[in-house]
Amino acid sequence: MKLPRNRDPYEILAYRGYGNCSRVLIQGRVLECEDIPASTAADSRWRNLVNTYKRIESDPVPGARVRVEIAGVEREVVADDEGYFREWIEIPSPLPSDRSWHQATLRLIEPLRADQPDVTATAETIVPAPSAAFGVISDLDDTVIQSRIANFLQAVRTVMLGNARTRLPFPGVAAFYQALQRGSDGVRENPIFYVSSSPWNIYDIIAEFLDLQRIPLGPICLRDWDVERSALTSRRLHSYKEPLIREMMELYPALPFILIGDTSQKDPEIYRAIIDRFPGRILAIYIRNVEPAPERMAAVQALATEVLQAGSTLILADDSFAAATHAAAQGWIATDALPSVREEKKADEGTTGTKAAVPGVPEEPETPTIVVE
Repeated sequence: MKLPRNRDPYEILAYRGYGNCSRVLIQGRVLECEDIPASTAADSRWRNLVNTYKRIESDPVPGARVRVEIAGVEREVVADDEGYFREWIEIPSPLPSDRSWHQATLRLIEPLRADQPDVTATAETIVPAPSAAFGVISDLDDTVIQSRIANFLQAVRTVMLGNARTRLPFPGVAAFYQALQRGSDGVRENPIFYVSSSPWNIYDIIAEFLDLQRIPLGPICLRDWDVERSALTSRRLHSYKEPLIREMMELYPALPFILIGDTSQKDPEIYRAIIDRFPGRILAIYIRNVEPAPERMAAVQALATEVLQAGSTLILADDSFAAATHAAAQGWIATDALPSVREEKKADEGTTGTKAAVPGVPEEPETPTIVVE
């Protein structure tokens, strides 16, 4: 394969995957390196805009061939026209059960350049520990991260002009998710999966944000870049999110799940369909109330009645502490985790002075909390 000179070096972006005792998902992208550094507190909006432009106009390497090696198994995968690859690797022998995360080595086979003969990356994949009592599948935008996704222009502005340090978490979310991961006795290692309609192009921002906010590590499943208004329609969201959630639940047939989302998109409707597909396996649905519109709240409350009739529970609230209180009452998280959720909620709200406010980010309007059981 003949290549032009004086181009950016190649790189493999490895995305976190998931698997079970017999197979693991390896996913990533091959593209020309844009050399985007980690964010700093001093980054200006202009710098953020430049970095966002680099992410959008990144040059993929279509048809790139990548060798995957994990647990002694080698497999060659081929990227699509946008440089993405997503492949299941069969594992003949179970991976070690003394840890949840396992590493795969990725090596670019073709194309290669004479001045860059070795392009590698490390992909992490999670296999839930035997101690796991349940799994968590969570949305990100307006569930974990304040994204204003209901307003198209505000959402685009947030993505274009922000970085991992300007994005704000919903109050108390890190402590709540930590409690869910630890479970009722504090040692469960329950897996958390993040399924979002955000584009793969900002994977690095989301991963850095979760790390900065101490939100538990988990696979992050995003989708191709799409800034059209139609990207947020019910049909588009269902066709993307629902198959991924089904895949996760089918991969772990013995594991019940907690589903977490928000009212700004179609999470309640998607999760309602999942209950029908997997009866008896959804412990609860926690929906963050970010849309004060009475008609939307009424629609979600109607869905909550259906969820209850189907044998599960839907909690509609704008407060991580309310969800955590319900989870503790059900025995899914430890009761002694509640004070940390309450205190972090206060810190995230800026009432304790322990967390600095992010300059230039307007406060979100309050929405009423409604618990539906």
